[in-house]
Formats: sequence, C-alpha cells, structure tokens
Amino acid sequence: MPARNTVLLYRSYGANGRVWVHGRALEKYRALRAEEHHDRWDNLVAMFQRADADPLPHASVRVSTGDTSSEFTADNEGFFSGWMKVGEPEAATGHPDWIVLNAQVTSARDASSASGEAFYPQRAIPQLVISDIDDTVLQSKVTNFLRAAQTLAFGNARTRLPFPGVAAFYEALRLGAHGTSDNPLFYVSSSPWNLYDVITEFLEIQRVPKGPLMLRDLDIGFRSLRSTHHHDHKGANIRRILETYPETPVILIGDSGQQDPEIYHKVVHDFKGRVRAVYIRNVTMNPGRSAAIEGLAKEVLAAGSSLVLADDTMAAAKHAAENGFISAERLPGIGEEKKKDTGAKPGKADAPGAQDAGEPPTPTVTIE
Repeated sequence: MPARNTVLLYRSYGANGRVWVHGRALEKYRALRAEEHHDRWDNLVAMFQRADADPLPHASVRVSTGDTSSEFTADNEGFFSGWMKVGEPEAATGHPDWIVLNAQVTSARDASSASGEAFYPQRAIPQLVISDIDDTVLQSKVTNFLRAAQTLAFGNARTRLPFPGVAAFYEALRLGAHGTSDNPLFYVSSSPWNLYDVITEFLEIQRVPKGPLMLRDLDIGFRSLRSTHHHDHKGANIRRILETYPETPVILIGDSGQQDPEIYHKVVHDFKGRVRAVYIRNVTMNPGRSAAIEGLAKEVLAAGSSLVLADDTMAAAKHAAENGFISAERLPGIGEEKKKDTGAKPGKADAPGAQDAGEPPTPTVTIE
C-alpha cells in the first residue's frame, strides 16, 4: 500500500556551514524499483503511478542533521527547497564527504519520516564536474518528441541505455589525473522530479558515479516547452553550485540537442577562469547546429577555456587525458566499456536494443 503523508528528500549538496535542501511532501507515494521481469505494460503503469503522486500543498516540513534543524514550507505542489544551516552534521556511512538529512512532515497526522543524503565535503575539492543527463549520460532522444515519449512511457531504469563508455569516463573524471582524487559529479537536468527514482536507479545500475541531482518541477504548459525555461533552470542550478564551491575549477558536460552549449557558454563568461573544458555530445546530426556550436566554441576559446563537440565518449576522454583532467591509463578501460555498452563485447549491456545503440557518425570538432 502507498505510504500516507510522506516526504521525499532529493540528493543534494552544501559546504561551509550550510546545505541546500530539496524535497517534496506527498499524500501518497509508492517507491517503484525496476525488476528484470517488468514488461512494457508494467513500465507504463509505473509511469502513471509516478504522475499520480498526490502532493501535500503548503505542508510544514522539519529537516535536520546532527544538532541542527530547519523548518520549510512546501508550495502548492508539495515541493520545498532552500538553504539550512549545518552545525555538527550526521555523517553518512562509508563516505566522509556525505551527510545524512532527516525530514518529517509536521503539519499532518501520521506522517512518515524520511532520510536523504547531501554532498558536504570537509576538504578542498580539486575539481567539479557538472553534467546533463538526457542525451548526455542516458539515451533519451529528447530531440524527437515521439521517440522520447515512447522511451519514457515503456522503459524503466533497466531498459534505458547509457551512451557507450560514459560510466568509465565519468569514473575517470572522478579519480582525476593521478587516479587518487575524489572529484564530485553533479547532475543537472530538465527531467521532472517525478523521474528521480528512475534516474538514480539507472545511475546505480550502470555504475555511473553518485552525485547530487537537480531536476525540475513538472509544469505542463507552454512555459515548460520554451527553450528559455530549460535555460533558466539549468543556469540557476549551475550558478548555485559554482557559488557554493568558489574558485574550484569545473568541467561541464552536455549535448547539442537543447541549449547546453549556450548555457555553458554563458557560464564560461560569468565565471572567468573557472571552466577547464566544455564537452558537448553531438546528437543532432545537423550541420547548421554544429556550425553554431563551433561559433560558440571560438568565443569559449577567447575566454580562456575550450569546447569539444564530440561524436562519442572516446573523443571527449582523449581530450581530457591530453589536458590532464583524467589519467591516460584510463583510456583503454573507457574503450572496453564502450564496446560492452554497444554489445560489441560481452559485458554489462543487456538492455533491449543495446547492440544497436551506436552514436551518430558526426565529426568531432575541437577548438582550443
């Protein structure tokens, strides 16, 4: 049975005595993990169950960690967010850079409590990595509305396909040039929070490094269809991350399908000297779009960074190795995982259609 009057805490981040909190208060919610035996009908039902989650409008929620707590008020869709102070936080088991957040709805009877995690380092961070998700980490086909809708409706975390080699590349970025770093990865996407469980489960199954996840409220309407809405959402979240860890260098990863090149171009100019590289996966196969991105790349170069419009994961990985962002010793492993993800070699890829998950044969453009 669905839990009544519950609360969700989404994976977040913080530093220097404060943490960003984001969650949702719900009247009913059912956690839905993908199982190997689930078929297209099971996945369709699960999608409707996610969309059918009933919010607790304007609920009061208390969030705590260690000796500190803070009160939040949800909006009319049950979402709440904001900064809270942190004193002596509750450390997460197994990793010193993560803390535990606990939440309780205080304005409803018989409300269940919940816990979540936040990245909260007690050390200097060598480098940040901020990545898009759709058509960057997982294949969503957001540039084709009908194919994207079919993937969303009939797929689950076990049938969604990663771009070949992406997990090994992101692990190499986490480990850094000498293989001894622990660089955090942040995931910023325009996917709705209703898909939070699908995305986090997908990242876990595909062994993509764990990190804070920033999605968006599900707002069906003309505003959500405008590219400016995507731009505003991503830009605001990236800015908040970079301001939380001032002066820490960053690598930005996205795709050509929406506004990632334009968003990252602005970040390069607004945070001068902070962006080491911008990696854009070419998913549009549109010469005009590639030319426009090449124009942005020249401006990124003039600002002191570089932009790589890559046809596959290996192109970005080779650039990262050449520039000291990852260890060159990781390149063979990234190549091997790419073969496994495409079904060219036996391995972890067992999702339907994996053997056909080739990447578009578009040229790699590097301007640096």
